[in-house]
Parts: sequence; C-alpha cells; structure tokens
Amino acid sequence: MLDTLQHKGRRKQLLKQLANKFNFSKGVMDAMYEVPRHMFVDYGLDHLAYLDKPLPIGAKQTISQPFTVAMQSHLLSEKLGKFDKVLEIGTGCAYQTAVLAQMGYRVYSIERHRSLYLQGQQNLTRLEYHSPLLFFGDGFAGLPQFAPFRGILITCGAAEPPQQLLKQLATGGRMVIPIGTGTQKMVVIDRVSQDEYVMSEHGDYKFVPMLSGTEN
Repeated sequence: MLDTLQHKGRRKQLLKQLANKFNFSKGVMDAMYEVPRHMFVDYGLDHLAYLDKPLPIGAKQTISQPFTVAMQSHLLSEKLGKFDKVLEIGTGCAYQTAVLAQMGYRVYSIERHRSLYLQGQQNLTRLEYHSPLLFFGDGFAGLPQFAPFRGILITCGAAEPPQQLLKQLATGGRMVIPIGTGTQKMVVIDRVSQDEYVMSEHGDYKFVPMLSGTEN
C-alpha cells in the first residue's frame, strides 16, 4: 500500500478538522501528518482511514479515533522532552506507537494479543520505524526492567490506575489513562514525588477494556 498524494490530502483535511476542535501542539500535528494512518488498517478500510472515527483491527480491538490519539499524545507531550522514555500499554496495530516515535520519544510498547503484537511489528517495520521496542505480554505488569519511564500512555480503559504501572512512572513523569467502565474519563496522573501523585480529568471517552493476561 502506498502513501499517495490523495492520502496526504485526506490527512491534511483530517488535521484541519482536529485543529478546529482543540489547539493541539505543533509536535502532535506534525507527527500525525507524517504517520500514514491508512497503512495501519485493513486495505478494505482504506477509504475510512481519515475519518475521525475508530476502526476495527482484529482481535475485537480498534484503532483509536484520530482525535483521541491526538489528545492522548498532546496531554503526554506537555510533560515530556525529546528522547524521553515512554511506555505504551496496548500496542494494537501500532499507529499510536508510530505517532509517539515520530514525536521523538523512545517508545516501549506492550500488547496482550499475539496476533496484534505481530501485526504491530510488521506495520512499524514496513514504515521503517525501527526505534520502538514491542513486547508481547500483560500490560498490567508493565516493563519494570526498563523503568522508570518519563511517560506512560494507556490505550484501553482501566477501572483504576494499575499500581505496578504507577511504580514504574518516574518522579516528575506523567501517565495518561482512561479510567472507568463503559465510558471513561481521560485522566492525567503526574508523579510529583516518591509517594505523591496529582490527578486531573480531561473529558469523556470510550475505550475497549484493559484486561489482564495474554491471548495467543
């Protein structure tokens, strides 16, 4: 699949729509222009790739709608600098992974579905994103061997912030996580000291649930 002038034109139109809804940072908008979303979805969904809506990617999971990707990336980036370490929970098709990598972060990403883990690797390799490190495993456990992380981004809805992930967040770092069942609140958690976290809410969203364990 190619990234044609038509695709780039659709992408530009989508970003204009997003900019009319919220004042996203230039870093987020530039990254989302560079990453071809249509190359992370099935070929038959190519014509829908630049609508602001989630799309199925297999294993009963979805690629988040572009506004959600932009918002999570924006909230995370307010606290991060280039080359900071980011842990992503829920690789999916690796679109969000690619956006974070395009923004200059060192990305570590976990996926619990083996089929999506392999799909995500394939997508990133095809587009020559070689820096993100992908792992097949349980997102609730995180990656303590690579902690601490300056940023943690969770792309599925959790009932509460996972304690193991909070421990892996660096002091001065930020977690962006949808919290709730059914509909979630987008929550930002800043770790201000060893034992103190500050939380704020940023609107309602709908995500697939965060589940423990793995699926082959």
